[in-house]
Amino acid sequence: MIINKLKKMDWAIVAILALFMVLSVILIHSGIAGWKDFKGADKRMAIYYIPGFIAFFGMALLDYKILVKYYLYILGLGLLLLLLVIFIGGSINGAQGWLKIPGGLSLQPAELFKLVLIITLTALLVKRHKAKLSFWKNVVPLSLVTMVPFGLVMAQNDIGNGLSYLVILLGLLWIGNLKYSHTLIILVVFAAAIVVGIKSYISFHDQIQASLAGTSKEHWLDRIDPWLLPDIASKDASYHTHNAKIAIASGGMFGKGYMKGDFVQSSRVPYTYSDSIFVVVAEEFGFVGCSVLLLLYFIMIHRMILISLEAKERSGPYLIVGVVAMLLYQIFENIGMFIGIMPLTGITLPFISYGGTSLLINMASMGVVMSVRLHGHEKEDTIVQSGGASSK
Repeated sequence: MIINKLKKMDWAIVAILALFMVLSVILIHSGIAGWKDFKGADKRMAIYYIPGFIAFFGMALLDYKILVKYYLYILGLGLLLLLLVIFIGGSINGAQGWLKIPGGLSLQPAELFKLVLIITLTALLVKRHKAKLSFWKNVVPLSLVTMVPFGLVMAQNDIGNGLSYLVILLGLLWIGNLKYSHTLIILVVFAAAIVVGIKSYISFHDQIQASLAGTSKEHWLDRIDPWLLPDIASKDASYHTHNAKIAIASGGMFGKGYMKGDFVQSSRVPYTYSDSIFVVVAEEFGFVGCSVLLLLYFIMIHRMILISLEAKERSGPYLIVGVVAMLLYQIFENIGMFIGIMPLTGITLPFISYGGTSLLINMASMGVVMSVRLHGHEKEDTIVQSGGASSK
């Protein structure tokens, strides 16, 4: 049976993931050249891909409908980890979001909860029977379910992962058949909130700066000022994005060559092995290299959408759209923050940036997508009524 399932896999996606592994190790090797403290990160990333592929194939062989059926237990575990990290979590770059685990490793619950949220919202959407989402009976409860972990993650000063939860919610509301009028209202409110928020930040910058001084959220200013107020941002705050833009532009059409990036090799761009790894691609391989990387992402996401269209029941497409929304946000935010169209956050470039938890969750999420391909062609005979219970 397992052999038959393996034959049904989308091996184009598997090939792309394997290619991402090679690219990740190569790019991280270049990114750490000027950083003595991160020696061996490229080898560790290659090792991280081993449990990553185990998670991928394990989730692929597991019927995804089991995850949807027991979503309450998964949600409870996810929330427990988010609460634990507030009290006993370690802090990195101003964000308190890591739990120490045996073996000298660490787990980032905020990354894990992205997949938990996708499964939870999918289960809640499958339970409804109406053609259109009801605002009070569906949209509001789904939003509240999302806002709880969003608040917990924002309390950890993790803006990037917190915003990803909102993007996942919007993606699933969209595929959940939201009414056009409700869609328009949400878009207007969302756009208005962004505009008002940006204008308020600019107008009351001094007051905001004074109120955050000495608090754990003071570093937010260093991430937002270079984006909205580059003229008044401190040199230290602008150093990262300023040098990243120059490095990206200096790559030109074909780049300077592998291991020949001036900014990358001289360590003038921080975190080139993790969050800033796109700068390595741009400076050393140029516009062509960036285009090839984006093309691989496009092909992978296109294959995922095709799998969702072939599914014979509802929960499969919901899961896939949630994963697609998650990945698209991460790609857009990671690249956007280095070309000046998004604020600087701690979001990694999927499958490429150094990071064990991020890679593991992304690979597990792709495994769920593959599970839809393997198990989504049969009509669903049960509909989740409550966590751990179902009816014919």
